[in-house]
Amino acid sequence: MKRWWLTLLCAVIALPSWADNGAAEKRMLDIAGELRCLVCQNESIAASRADLAVDLRQQIREQIQVGKSDAEIRAYMVDRYGDFVLYRTPLKATTLLLWFGPMLLLAFGLLVLATTLRRRKSSVADALLSDDERKRAQALLAQTTDNGT
Repeated sequence: MKRWWLTLLCAVIALPSWADNGAAEKRMLDIAGELRCLVCQNESIAASRADLAVDLRQQIREQIQVGKSDAEIRAYMVDRYGDFVLYRTPLKATTLLLWFGPMLLLAFGLLVLATTLRRRKSSVADALLSDDERKRAQALLAQTTDNGT
């Protein structure tokens, strides 16, 4: 009889894990897949094994059980951890440099390249040989080909 009660007690304790809602877990993984792990930074919360990611996944589960929408859960995470937690950061005043910074750096690099090439071209044009220097160079080349070296 004690075994039966012990088995029943273990079943009652384990019941919440058996009754996990597959749809809620998939929803949690979808939301967690869009959020960056603040410890790993190159992994999503869904893929990370860091303690913080485990806690954040649990928070997402709790908010799903309360009945919050995906947008409300994301807004909660952004309010708590900032836009950095999102893989797809929104376009707003505080993220303009993040969105347009790479293009500005590329444009600046192309401007520097164009300026450098123009300066190099003008310095090469200034370094052309005069007629006397060209005749002397041809004479030296003729001597070299006559000697075979």
